[in-house]
Amino acid sequence: MSPEYFLRSLLLIILATFSANASNWLYLAKLSSVGSISEEETCEKLKGLIQRQVQMCKRNLEVMDSVRRGAQLAIEECQYQFRNRRWNCSTLDTLPVFGKVVTQGTREAAFVYAISSAGVAFAVTRACSSGELDKCGCDRTVQGGSPQGFQWSGCSDNIAYGVAFSQSFVDVRERSKGASSNRALMNLHNNEAGRKAILNNMRVECKCHGVSGSCEFKTCWKAMPPFRKVGNVLKEKFDGATEVEQSEIGSTKVLVPKNSQFKPHTDEDLVYLDSSPDFCDHDLKNGVLGTSGRQCNKTSKAIDGCELMCCGRGFHTDEVEVVERCSCKFHWCCSVKCKPCHRVMEIHTCR
Repeated sequence: MSPEYFLRSLLLIILATFSANASNWLYLAKLSSVGSISEEETCEKLKGLIQRQVQMCKRNLEVMDSVRRGAQLAIEECQYQFRNRRWNCSTLDTLPVFGKVVTQGTREAAFVYAISSAGVAFAVTRACSSGELDKCGCDRTVQGGSPQGFQWSGCSDNIAYGVAFSQSFVDVRERSKGASSNRALMNLHNNEAGRKAILNNMRVECKCHGVSGSCEFKTCWKAMPPFRKVGNVLKEKFDGATEVEQSEIGSTKVLVPKNSQFKPHTDEDLVYLDSSPDFCDHDLKNGVLGTSGRQCNKTSKAIDGCELMCCGRGFHTDEVEVVERCSCKFHWCCSVKCKPCHRVMEIHTCR
């Protein structure tokens, strides 16, 4: 092996590792919500940040609590969307937070990157609108009358600031030396798809004014969708994600569908490079916890059903007694009194 070939191979491995760990900043979600990131020295101690993110932290101390909330939002939404699947977004107390699952170019990694970049954009935008940040406020570009006949007023969410900060903070590792690698291109694409899930679902909220509550005059503002809506959109994109490979158009490296019969993906779609493992068995090497011990639905034929969730290994059935409120009555005025009811239910868990 020639020295040039060895150095080139080593560089590719370094760049791949460099890019694959780009989600390490999600470790911010593990920080206590009691303490705040209020001093520059704190930025140096934050686990998972690269140097350029540390520098951004020092320049934007007041924004970092929003970044942490964005990371928490992303993890919580990921766990909600995948609660009934073999891979359920379980996290670790080490880096990377989602284990080695996100170091592979799978569709699960695609979702993690998308929901994470969306989480930061969402949390920072919310902080702008609520007056928590000096650097931004409401979107003052949304003013005047509208073609629909209402008046723009109130506090429109400053999504442009939130998206710009997400791009600067989340994408920084990918936009460095490894930005032309397959994985870097995949991550950048999915980061942007996450932010698009907010931008393309902005809504108009209004308040009516007039005599006796009539809507003679109406003022409106632009608002972000609930983050659950963002999660739902990205989960649909996950289900229809496109497998891609790198190609060159002139001197530009781009990702194209691996199967030429598939239509090209859009900026809103998720893309992936590698097939996913089946997530059935415990496999520490690949960061897979397996489904043993997971609760399943005996009557479902979907992925949450015991047959699919347990990968054909079978399941245990246990009976547990639960106490519920029942026979509730309203008493004037003003309380509701209920009786405790005991019920035995079956719990099914994978072998």
